[in-house]
This record gives sequence, structure tokens and C-alpha cells, in this order.
Amino acid sequence: MSKAWKKLDLEGGGLQAVNARLASTMRSRPAAYAAWLLFPVGGHRFYLHEPVGAVAFIAGSAATAALAVLAPALWWLLPAAPVAALAAFDLVWIDRRVTRYNKELRMRAFLRKGNRPPQDYRGRYTSDEDAQRELQEYQEVKEGERPGQPGPAGANDRDRDAGGKRRMPSFNEQEAMLRQMRQRRQDDED
Repeated sequence: MSKAWKKLDLEGGGLQAVNARLASTMRSRPAAYAAWLLFPVGGHRFYLHEPVGAVAFIAGSAATAALAVLAPALWWLLPAAPVAALAAFDLVWIDRRVTRYNKELRMRAFLRKGNRPPQDYRGRYTSDEDAQRELQEYQEVKEGERPGQPGPAGANDRDRDAGGKRRMPSFNEQEAMLRQMRQRRQDDED
């Protein structure tokens, strides 16, 4: 599929515009690893919006260069070792940081302004019990939409919109009601 939709300017309207803005600001792993090759200047940290870590790389690299020029023997290895260790750690850190950064962007993009996700929100179910409970509730609702099936307990609450008004039945529900009406008419005529 073409990526031309990312360049469309929909003037701030709709879900596609949100997705286009999100796609342009998200970070990619290949670009972060390519920037890691510039670790003496902290390129990957700047790319992932971690300026404090980038400054640590710059300071360590500057100290290494200064000692290499000014100090005798192998004193330049003292600051070079922590910089190399931090660069090795960042090979693992980049994957987690890209994931966390992109997830934060998605949460900010789809939350209303001024709203925050609940405390300890991780973007997924926190336990298998929660997932099973949600799945069971969903299955009960879907079973209730089958023609001729009684709705689940508390279905009346689910049939109401946010304003308390009764929601419009789905297409399947309307079809089921029409079949039931036709069947009753046929029964009455017989």
C-alpha cells in the first residue's frame, strides 16, 4: 500500500488526520539504530528525545578526546570505557525506548486535551482475569443480538447511549424484529 496518505493535509479533521500526524512523529527502530552509530555525539538519544543522555555521551566523548590529545599514555581510556559501556547498554535500550515513545505518542494523540490515562495504565489488560471478564461480557452482548435469543442481564443499560436515550437497534437486531413480527402475523392468520 502506498504511503502517500501520510503526506495528505486534511486540515486537522478526522481520524485520518490524527493518524497522519501520528505517523509523521513516531520513531522507527532502524533510524534509531542508524543514529546509534553516531553514539559519540549522542545522535540516537537526540532522535529519541532524551537530551540528558545525549549530553552524557557528548561530555564523555569530549573528555576522551581531550585526554587523548593532552594526557600521556592511555589515560584517554578512563572516560572512553564508560562511554563504550553506555553505548553497549543503549543497543538494548533503543528497542524499549522506541516502543515506549511511540506508545506515549499514541496515547496523547487519542486522548482528549487535558485528559490523562488512568494511573498504572499500560495500554493493555493488566491480568488474564480482566481479559476473560471483558471477553465474557462481549460474548453475552453478541449472543443477545442473535434472533430469538433473550438478551443478557442488564442489557437494558447497554441499550442506552451516553445521554440515557435508547440507542438505535443494529441492523441484525432490526432484521430479527421484522422476522418475529412476520412470524406472529402468520401465526395470527392461521
